[in-house]
Amino acid sequence: MTAVDTMPPSDGRPELLVLRAIKLGDLLVAVPALHALRRAFPDHRITLATTAWLAPVVELVPDVDVHLAQHGLDHPIGARAGTVDVAVNLHGAGPESSDLVAALGARRVIGHADPSHGFDGPAWPEGGHERERWTRLLEWHGIAADPEDVAIARPAGPPAVDGAAVVHVGAFHGARHWPTDRFGDVVRGLRERGLDVVLTGGADDVERAAAVAQAAGLTPEAVLAGSLGLQEFAGVIAAARLVVTVDTGAAHLASAYGIPSVVVFGPAPPEAWGPPASGPHVVLTDASVRRGDVFAEDPDPALLAVGVADVLSAVDGLGVTTAANGAGTAVTGGLVGR
Repeated sequence: MTAVDTMPPSDGRPELLVLRAIKLGDLLVAVPALHALRRAFPDHRITLATTAWLAPVVELVPDVDVHLAQHGLDHPIGARAGTVDVAVNLHGAGPESSDLVAALGARRVIGHADPSHGFDGPAWPEGGHERERWTRLLEWHGIAADPEDVAIARPAGPPAVDGAAVVHVGAFHGARHWPTDRFGDVVRGLRERGLDVVLTGGADDVERAAAVAQAAGLTPEAVLAGSLGLQEFAGVIAAARLVVTVDTGAAHLASAYGIPSVVVFGPAPPEAWGPPASGPHVVLTDASVRRGDVFAEDPDPALLAVGVADVLSAVDGLGVTTAANGAGTAVTGGLVGR
């Protein structure tokens, strides 16, 4: 699916437009709401206004018919006023997103309460999980939604790597950078457990991945950071035996595909961004020392509180070396884990 700048001509169906213009993880936590909207509006054409670079993953969300490129909130949505039947604000409840939705002139608006525009809805909730924020919003508007309905389609064709333990070493900001020497020790531990390991990350994570590979004695062929397109990356996650990552889009992809994962959390609370409790996932963090600045350039203390032994113990608990999946997440002492 290619992102387009303006709404395509009508195909005869009424139009439903969803605004959700952020990053990969933000898109994936909105997937349960998108599934619910498709069930509630089976005869509508669903357009998702979101970031253009997410197109390869938007293509994997079968509920979406059209990907409308949305270049932040300071640009209007590329749909002519009066052409949208139902507008859904899954972006937020601030004036910027509300103004964009109001400009569509939709017959029905689904969003949080905004008296300035005459939008009816629930008050913006503080706290809670992001998936539940949006499913509860839909439920307020009479649309049944399941916050654990996170699945997306697998990419067509064979994955670049099949059956590996994927260690994702990257993150947008330093606040989520778990030390490379610890990643290296984890990789060694995974290999000792009989797992083949590959390292993933974005173009900005190549140096980190190289440092981890050197520390762990991996060959250059095991370093995939910076070499995968977004859908190729999703394919590697979907075919993985295990994912070890910090709180990034890789964690949300593991949730979407039901792949066992160990997720190290730093500045963001897992109560808001963690994987479904029913899945084969373990969350590790220490909330008692969390600083909470997601844009900081140095690692959050909650992230640094997690050690190599914690991660490898979580891996052992998941049973991935014997192909047995573990249970979900719970709170144990200072660390969140299985």
